[in-house]
Amino acid sequence: MSQQRNKIFFASDFHLGAAAMDGSIQREKKIVEWLHLVGPQASEIFLVGDIFDYWFEYAEVIPKGYTRLLGTIAKYADAGVKFHFFTGNHDMWVFDYFTKELGMDIHYAPKVFERFGKKVFVGHGDGLGPGDRSYKMIKKVFNHPLSKWLFARIHPNLGMKIMRYTSKSSRLSDSEPDHVQSMDKEWLVIFAEAYLKNNAVDFFVFGHRHIPITHTLSNGKSVYFNLGEWWKSCTYLEMGVEEIGLKRFDKGEI
Repeated sequence: MSQQRNKIFFASDFHLGAAAMDGSIQREKKIVEWLHLVGPQASEIFLVGDIFDYWFEYAEVIPKGYTRLLGTIAKYADAGVKFHFFTGNHDMWVFDYFTKELGMDIHYAPKVFERFGKKVFVGHGDGLGPGDRSYKMIKKVFNHPLSKWLFARIHPNLGMKIMRYTSKSSRLSDSEPDHVQSMDKEWLVIFAEAYLKNNAVDFFVFGHRHIPITHTLSNGKSVYFNLGEWWKSCTYLEMGVEEIGLKRFDKGEI
């Protein structure tokens, strides 16, 4: 008997292509194992940004690699799983290839979904909350249509080298601390608390911080989740009709 597809899964920050982070191909194989675990149960899978360490779609060319991941996504998409892709600060130049090939919905900004009677705010998390003004300005420049048009004029061989270099530099200069701050200083918590003043949301789901976090917000009901990453924690969020919680691949509940 086939499994019932009655769960939703969220994961982020695979950073595929960043070979120094525990080896990209090994990490990809682990992610594929995870997809085989959750795929038969999933009605939807949300990939919440920085799936790739760098990405640019030319008119006739896409980056090399990732065949295991994309083939596995195709298998479950063909079986009826709906995939969502939220662009992150490392893969903001995803365009329509995944939609045409895999039927993915591409989201370029955070979005609120209603699932199982709950409102879920989903976004990668980059550029939200206070501070980090320099990145917010750079993001506007990179997302401008002229920037995309100009980069598309660069030969792919050179373009991919530029992206690989800038992606590495971005990780090395990341202004986010690599540890959990007190929650009143976490930028995404500050953003969520401010958003709740004018909007009803049950769950906030973000990536970007590379740290698995579950935190109940000040109203005592809404919960902020950070999805962690996939070279150390290997964590993801599972949502069902009655339960929601972070899990560690092959190790169960956190």
